[in-house]
Amino acid sequence: MIIDTHCHFDMMPNPELYLKSQEAMTNISIGMTNLPSHFAMGYEHVKSYRYSRLALGLHPLYASEKKSELRLFSQYINQTSYIGEIGLDFSNKGLPTKEDQLVVLNSILPQLTGKKKIVSVHSRRAEKVLFEMLCKHEIKNVIFHWYSGPLTLIPQIVERGYYFSINEKMTKTDSGKKIIDCIPSDRILTETDAPYNNVCSIKQALLNIGLSENQVYENFRRLLSLIR
Repeated sequence: MIIDTHCHFDMMPNPELYLKSQEAMTNISIGMTNLPSHFAMGYEHVKSYRYSRLALGLHPLYASEKKSELRLFSQYINQTSYIGEIGLDFSNKGLPTKEDQLVVLNSILPQLTGKKKIVSVHSRRAEKVLFEMLCKHEIKNVIFHWYSGPLTLIPQIVERGYYFSINEKMTKTDSGKKIIDCIPSDRILTETDAPYNNVCSIKQALLNIGLSENQVYENFRRLLSLIR
C-alpha cells in the first residue's frame, strides 16, 4: 500500500481517473486544496471514495489575494479530518505577502486548537516562525510537507510529536538527504506533491532511503489513531 499524505489531485488533468486508479490499487491519497472554495467544489466528488480524502486548505501564497475565503474555511472546517495546505512561505516568492500570510494563519490556527485533525503544513523559509506558531496554538498531529529548513530545528519538531512527509526529489538532493538522515524512521511519511512535483515515485523514494511500505503504514496508522 502506497500512502501519499500530500498531493493535489484536484489540480491533475483528470482527477476522477487518477482517484479511481489509486482506489483500485488500495493506495491512500490525501488531496490538499489551495483554497476553501476548491474544497467546496471537490468535497462531494471525493467523499464516496474509500482510500482518498480531501483536505481543507488555504495556501500561504494565496493568503493575500484570497484572505476573504477565511469565512469559507470556518464554514467547512468540520467536514474533514484533514487540513492542508496551510502555512507560511517567506521565500522570494512569498516574502512580499508575509504580513497577510501571518494574518491568515493567525486566523486559522485558533480554529484548529483542540480539534482532532491531521494538518499538513507548508514552511518554506519560515520553518522556525511556523513551528513557534503551531506550538503557541497547541496544534497537534502536524506533518511538515517537503521540509527544507535548518537541521537544528528537526529535533524540536520531532520532540513535539510532529511528522515529516518526504518525496522522491528530496532523496536525490544533498540537502534533502541530510534532512532525511536527521528524521527518525518512525516520523517519516511519504508524499508526491503531484502534479507540482514530477519526480514523485513513492516506491523509489522508499527504496532510496531504505524504508519499507510497512514502516510508513505503521507511522500513518499511529497518526490516524490520534484523531479517532
